[in-house]
Amino acid sequence: MRSVDEQLARALAAAVRPAPVRVAISEAQGLLCAEEVVAERALPGFDQAAVDGYAVRSVDTQGAGTEPVVLPVVGEIASGSRQPRRLQPGQAVRVTTGAPLPTLADAVVPTSYTDGHHARVTINQPVPSAGYVRRTGEDVQTGDVAVRRGSVIGSAQVGLLAAVGRSKVLVYPRPRVSVISLGDELVDIDRTPGQGQVYDVNSYALAAAGRDAGAEVIRVGIVSTDTRRLLETVESRLLLSEIVVIAGGAGGDLSTEVKSALSDLGELDLTRVAMHPGSVQGFGRLGPDAVPTFLLPGNPMSALVVFEVMVRPLIRAAQGKRNPHRRVVQARLLSPITSTKARRGFLRGQLLRDENNGEYLVQPLGLSGSHLLASLAEANCLILVDEDTTEVSVGEGVQVLFLAQRG
Repeated sequence: MRSVDEQLARALAAAVRPAPVRVAISEAQGLLCAEEVVAERALPGFDQAAVDGYAVRSVDTQGAGTEPVVLPVVGEIASGSRQPRRLQPGQAVRVTTGAPLPTLADAVVPTSYTDGHHARVTINQPVPSAGYVRRTGEDVQTGDVAVRRGSVIGSAQVGLLAAVGRSKVLVYPRPRVSVISLGDELVDIDRTPGQGQVYDVNSYALAAAGRDAGAEVIRVGIVSTDTRRLLETVESRLLLSEIVVIAGGAGGDLSTEVKSALSDLGELDLTRVAMHPGSVQGFGRLGPDAVPTFLLPGNPMSALVVFEVMVRPLIRAAQGKRNPHRRVVQARLLSPITSTKARRGFLRGQLLRDENNGEYLVQPLGLSGSHLLASLAEANCLILVDEDTTEVSVGEGVQVLFLAQRG
């Protein structure tokens, strides 16, 4: 029986980052930047007012600390104005936030420091040089790296790209993941199951898990166990995917049929992994491009756990994430648990926080059956139990793997 760490290492070794593509910045959110974005212009591009007020020479306001200073207002500059204006000593120009400063002005007196008059303004407080002014290049200088290669592009990065005039950016695209449900007993959810039939749960659940991991998912849906049909489907998906996931057929006689059907595409290694649930699984690199291909158990609960442990880290690694793994924390157990000997347990749980001391607490959920999906829907974590442990008592510490948090 292969260890979890060894099986995961085999999967991660197959991670291949898709070639970079150039996309509109509105489509880049959540992706990794694949270039050093160098600013071709300063940000801000000119000295501008940081507040509504009066553009002045700071030296003309210094006496306002002891008695008010009165200056004539010789004009007004609005945000977006393109007409240059020159300020003479002893004058003020009314400005709005974002307006370019007139020549010789080195400060802005906020309206709240004045009486607000338009013809002659009374200034009650002095301002220093550069006071209430956004200086040219204060945020980004020409030639600065605005967004670095390998950075995750979030809302702030999109805003910065727009601010430096970039409409497109080179990114690493989301890996394409094809999800197939294998089984003659399956029907899609828009049909009524007949005798001995069940709904296709896996293709929907695993597709959602793939999107949660950051992949572009193609839900192929149900494929029969007919070897020719299976081979044609997988072969076509290998041409359009960075990762292929097949749910069903990981164990029993069907696993041998699946392996034989796909043998022309490469070696699919069927093995037992020292984990529970989901010990029976397969992995290989198929097709001319050696596409990582997973064969998962048919039980939805087991399939989702194997996806979480094996497939999700590969998706994250293919995106170039520095750490493709979920966060793990230490928590105190609220109920006793048991785990299968010689297998690493991944048990459903609800992670809580002690309001008094901030300590993590975890409540195990449901029974241990690999077919039980409802308790996973309630879980926000997986309780990790090492291979040498079969029982953990109330109050003992356990490692807990965070799952996606609900709002």
